[in-house]
Amino acid sequence: MVKIAVIDYDMGNLHSVCKALERVGAQPWVTDQGTDLIQAQGVVLPGVGAFDPAMANLTSRGLVEPIRQVTAQGKPFLGICLGLQLLFEGSEEGQSPGLGILRGHVRRFPQEAGLAIPHMGWNQLEVLPDQGPLWRNLPAAPWVYFVHSYYVEPQDPGVRSALVKYGQHLVTAAVSQGPLSAVQFHPEKSSRVGLQILANFVSHIPQVCPKPCA
Repeated sequence: MVKIAVIDYDMGNLHSVCKALERVGAQPWVTDQGTDLIQAQGVVLPGVGAFDPAMANLTSRGLVEPIRQVTAQGKPFLGICLGLQLLFEGSEEGQSPGLGILRGHVRRFPQEAGLAIPHMGWNQLEVLPDQGPLWRNLPAAPWVYFVHSYYVEPQDPGVRSALVKYGQHLVTAAVSQGPLSAVQFHPEKSSRVGLQILANFVSHIPQVCPKPCA
């Protein structure tokens, strides 16, 4: 059974994420210890809340460098919602620098007539061509569940793996770079499609740990 570290920094819906991972055959364990990220077979960074407090909590728990280390080493990694945004260099939501693993910034949806902020509810993805295993065995234009007021704007458009249209805005819904993937939506709240995405993530994690699993 694949052992996945789910990062606890007081900003994530940990219970729902762990239950969804269990349903697709993984063994999640919640941790705020950087050494656990090194030992895990895969890592998930969930997130709900604001950018600056999230970065402050990651920093105070000594998790910033371990996250950078495991992503640099190519460990399978999945960011969810705020966990996607934190991978970038910074956000219009606050002043703190992000993890800087991906180049680019987080932007706020502009105020427009008829455009509710946050973007909340079900919406359809446009999965870009020739994407990796995270997107296999999904229907065309799959429906997933969003709750966000900010979206990522990568410096390199080539890291985008899926888009979503909200109002007149076509924005990044997911990114991937090697074994690192991250999604703006909540797969744990996205019914069968979300579970399939998590199953895809889990099924492509190597079964051998780089170090003995905890």
